[in-house]
Amino acid sequence: MATFLFDKVIFGPIKSRRLGVSLGVNLLPTDQKLCSFDCIYCECGWNPKHRESKPIIPTVQEVSEKLEAQLIKMVEEKELPDVITFAGNGEPTLHPNFDKIIDITIALRDRFCPKAKVAVLSNSTKITSKKVVEALKKVDDNIMKLDGGTNEIIDAIDQPVGEFDVHNMVKLLKQFDGDLIVQTLFMRGSYNGVSVDNTTREEIDAWIECIKEIHPRQVMIYSLDRDTPAEGLIKVELDELKEIASYIVEKIPNDIKISAN
Repeated sequence: MATFLFDKVIFGPIKSRRLGVSLGVNLLPTDQKLCSFDCIYCECGWNPKHRESKPIIPTVQEVSEKLEAQLIKMVEEKELPDVITFAGNGEPTLHPNFDKIIDITIALRDRFCPKAKVAVLSNSTKITSKKVVEALKKVDDNIMKLDGGTNEIIDAIDQPVGEFDVHNMVKLLKQFDGDLIVQTLFMRGSYNGVSVDNTTREEIDAWIECIKEIHPRQVMIYSLDRDTPAEGLIKVELDELKEIASYIVEKIPNDIKISAN
């Protein structure tokens, strides 16, 4: 299916299902995906099988200048963002100066649009790094992916690059002491002739046990909305997603907010 790459360092603003009017920041190459996952549903497509040259990522100065210029423009047009969101063509925390860029972004936000939030969409794989964790603790919404509660389902859906263990990931996510948002995509279908489904009661129950241990302040569940690189994937419709949310609410502490869209 057709997928796309973000061709700019600063993109949007766009209307996000979950975040509102979002001004995007892409810290990754504009001509290829760079990620520690290779999710079968990723709107940016697959990781390149072979890289002919070292990926070119934006410098700290480039991000700072382009973000400042866009915020000045939005102030002039009186169309301020609800959120400045780090997303783009892969995993934003892979940028070697992610922590410095977060500090600069917060300063620019405070200067031009103090009511806006700063959010990071992350697959959680770089929270082995102390400086990444400290940077994520500074933002308003650190939104961390957890698409299942078993290694088997995460291997099937997210296809981690390198070793991944969900139990270790849960321990690492507990570093945030509950001040994080967990984001999970529910889907079913088949890939390479193998059934893939994280909506079964068994898989949801395993995931719920992880959520109980992490105890995030919020959980966002959603389903497919754009084209995917893998064929044979099936969107979980909103009515079913709400049913899953209702089941989750019965099983987790009542101070964890659940949103389904």
